[in-house]
Amino acid sequence: MWKASKRNDIAAAVCELFTYNTMTIQEFKESTSKESPLPGLSNLLQAMWYDAKGDWESAHNLAQEVETRDGSWLHAYLHRKEGDLSNASYWYSRAGKPLCKKSLNEEWEEIVQALLR
Repeated sequence: MWKASKRNDIAAAVCELFTYNTMTIQEFKESTSKESPLPGLSNLLQAMWYDAKGDWESAHNLAQEVETRDGSWLHAYLHRKEGDLSNASYWYSRAGKPLCKKSLNEEWEEIVQALLR
């Protein structure tokens, strides 16, 4: 019984991984109409989900946990959105990117596209 259950857990995890690796930005946007993020999303995609829902604090908390270039990029975007350009500049630098001049919506889509790949 345990082995069958373990196989089912692995199969479910593989299915989720495949689903999120093939999710489109439109599907991701549509998921923001739900009450909570889809299970299995990375911390960064969850952060972008919360940001789309207007929950900057949750998005920021998740972004702070990921110490990668993508995490720094998302962190920079959030501080730019907040209006703290000095802090945003620091995080863009950590991400290896210049201060973004695009609209916040354009940058949000660019980040989500990058994270969905």
